[in-house]
Amino acid sequence: MAAMRTLHTAPASFIVTPAPHLVSPTPTPRGALPAKAPPAAAATIQSHARPPLSPRVGRRRPCARAASSGAGAVVASVEDAKRDVLIALSQIIDPDFGTDIVSCGFIKDLEISETLEEVSFRVELTTPACPVKDMFEEKANEVVAALPWVKKVNVTMSAQPAQPVYAGDLPEGLKKISNIIAVSSCKGGVGKSTVAVNLAYTLAGMGARVGIFDADVFGPSLPNMVSPVNRLLVVNPESKSILPTEYLGVKLVSFGFAGQGRAIMRGPMVSGVINQLLTTTDWGELDYLVIDMPPGTGDIHLTLCQVAPLTAAVIVTTPQKLAFIDVAKGVRMFSKLKVPCVAVVENMCYFDADEKRYYPFGKGSGTQVVQQFGIPNLFDLPIRPTLSSSGDTGIPEVVSDPQGDVAKIFQNLGVCVVQQCAKIRQQVSTAVSYDRSIRAIRVKVPDSDEEFFLHPATVRRNDRSAQSDEWTGEQKVQYGDVPEDIEPEEIRPMGNYAVSITWPDGFSQIAPYDQLDMLERLVDVPLPATAAVASS
Repeated sequence: MAAMRTLHTAPASFIVTPAPHLVSPTPTPRGALPAKAPPAAAATIQSHARPPLSPRVGRRRPCARAASSGAGAVVASVEDAKRDVLIALSQIIDPDFGTDIVSCGFIKDLEISETLEEVSFRVELTTPACPVKDMFEEKANEVVAALPWVKKVNVTMSAQPAQPVYAGDLPEGLKKISNIIAVSSCKGGVGKSTVAVNLAYTLAGMGARVGIFDADVFGPSLPNMVSPVNRLLVVNPESKSILPTEYLGVKLVSFGFAGQGRAIMRGPMVSGVINQLLTTTDWGELDYLVIDMPPGTGDIHLTLCQVAPLTAAVIVTTPQKLAFIDVAKGVRMFSKLKVPCVAVVENMCYFDADEKRYYPFGKGSGTQVVQQFGIPNLFDLPIRPTLSSSGDTGIPEVVSDPQGDVAKIFQNLGVCVVQQCAKIRQQVSTAVSYDRSIRAIRVKVPDSDEEFFLHPATVRRNDRSAQSDEWTGEQKVQYGDVPEDIEPEEIRPMGNYAVSITWPDGFSQIAPYDQLDMLERLVDVPLPATAAVASS
């Protein structure tokens, strides 16, 4: 029985009618037949309820069309053929974004053969750990093969290259990491390390490139929970960067692998060590870096949140009320730092015996965190001797028993993390954009349903960063210095809290969402007929 409580549901429909904006209003060319209607029974998917499938990225799967096509079914040109293919593919809906895969920009390298009979294209997903990638491949083959003129379909599945969604100067070691996940709880002994390690190896099993950073200098746990052959970190003599050790394909960095054991040092020194270990490590390309946070809300936590652009946090707690008190402090810390908490894991929740379920420590801590702070997903971990002993044997539970009940819970958690990170990246990347057709900056802050528009000149004139006097706060840029027709050249995200706006004079303005929300808004803005032309 999967111990998972999901307080929201994702869209389940996978096949819909073609997107209206892809259907050409022009009549069908002479000699061409209209595309067949999609199957009456829409395919459905429940990505939260199924275990992740084995990775199949970068593989071609030809699908010969059935011989039921009418003879002489042709299209007039390659452009008409491409349009038919895109219309067919727009029936496939991403269950996380609620948008068709064509509008999401997943379709790449679309090619039609000279004979107008063979179709080839690539579906580029946001992550190689996408839990529905096999279903995307199957449905893409199905809807394109249903076109009357298609005799063969070649679909390649791939994933976007690992890169952070945030702008700004990142340390060299973090520039090729797509998502950084903090596993945290202010209270010690609740199982953060257990959750962090098993989550990391679950994501790796889903096909992602993963690393683990043990941020606890005073009591590093990672060396006991994994069994790498090389148990010492090595420094590259040329680049002076730290080379992480590896175990079963997952990259590992911990102060425990530095040959120093446990640290005895003051707070400022610890922050420096953490900063050095995290930022000077040559992580390479990673889809997910899981950070095992130490207990508390002190210097180390602030250092990590300031240095690393955290994508999301997973909160770990236990059923006791005392655990809730400490965990609440951590949730509030992440809230102030604009780091979304995407899931709560309640560890040591129950055990089963004599065909009954017992809760020796009571109930309610995890549910209380979810209800009080609005975190959408709650996962219950049982009391299992094997889960506890895996921290001593050096083999994570999801590796030693990949088909067990605990592994299934972590598979559900992994699917949740993948989906939530994809949503966060999509929301952040489109939160602020510039629409040239109406000459306005569109703002839709993550986790908000409100959308509003700002005049570019208003945004530029209300800059409160480098163009203000350092001591008095008086603005150096006067009203008349900014022309009314000024337009931003580029808008890029800056973490989960602000955007960086580049103006024609070369100035880069940092605009927090809170500040944009306080500016004078445009009213009666005409809605564009097409999608916004944005720099984001």
